[in-house]
Amino acid sequence: MNFTKMNGLGNDFVVVAHFETLPSHAREMATLMCNRNFGVGADGLVFILPSTQADFCMRIINADGSEPEQCGNAIRCVAKYVYDHHMTDKMDISIETLAGIQHVSLTVESGKAVNIKVNMGRPVLHGPEIPVALADNQIVEHPITVQNQHFAFTGVSMGNPHAVIFVDDAVSFAVDEWGPLLENHAMFPRKANIEFVSIRSANEVDMRVWERGCGQTLACGTGACATAVAGVLAGKMDRSVLVHLKGGDLHIEWSLDGPVYMTGPAEEVFAGEWKKGAAAWSTV
Repeated sequence: MNFTKMNGLGNDFVVVAHFETLPSHAREMATLMCNRNFGVGADGLVFILPSTQADFCMRIINADGSEPEQCGNAIRCVAKYVYDHHMTDKMDISIETLAGIQHVSLTVESGKAVNIKVNMGRPVLHGPEIPVALADNQIVEHPITVQNQHFAFTGVSMGNPHAVIFVDDAVSFAVDEWGPLLENHAMFPRKANIEFVSIRSANEVDMRVWERGCGQTLACGTGACATAVAGVLAGKMDRSVLVHLKGGDLHIEWSLDGPVYMTGPAEEVFAGEWKKGAAAWSTV
């Protein structure tokens, strides 16, 4: 089975594009292929599928076998893949996800997509819809405690749940210590992605992320979007912000009319053939 290894700012994925529907063994495939010691190694396995509603459909399975509703870095990889591999000649592409249809605009140089702008949709702020175990219409810097450590989080859904926490220094923050405890807190019925953010200025921040189902990753597109929204809600940031992640930078803009726009790169690293168990994995 052929695959392509891609990444969006170091958030890396195994991409396959020859299935007609999501295979019943997708979770098994993801845990095997994403294993960094015995597989290809990745944060998730991405399927590019046909869609009756959009140009393409994206489904992503995390390395632990769980399926998130959306992934901002993965959708940029999908957009680059379908253009660079001549699956479309459109520079404005629609991609169906579990969180809805996302609209993507490409910047192309020498026949390759080099920068991708994604309309990530309107943020969801109502507690039960994020979901957060609170009924508030907006959850801004709400106190939360784990192991006697007190934090304040802002709840945002960008198709998947996020808890954004402002700290003094995100770059040196103990993400691996506090991330899993917060991800699994009872406050979050479907767990949550946890962003730790420190502010350089009203339009520039540092962010580190603990992703639900992945652990700490080098970048999270939906997390960067949630960070921008949380910063505006908390009165700390402007609507246009540069988010510095471990793997690089994303530009995020929360427009006055509602949608959040994410702009950043994606990269194809290598292509290969997966043979382990591939004979049992139908490609149609």
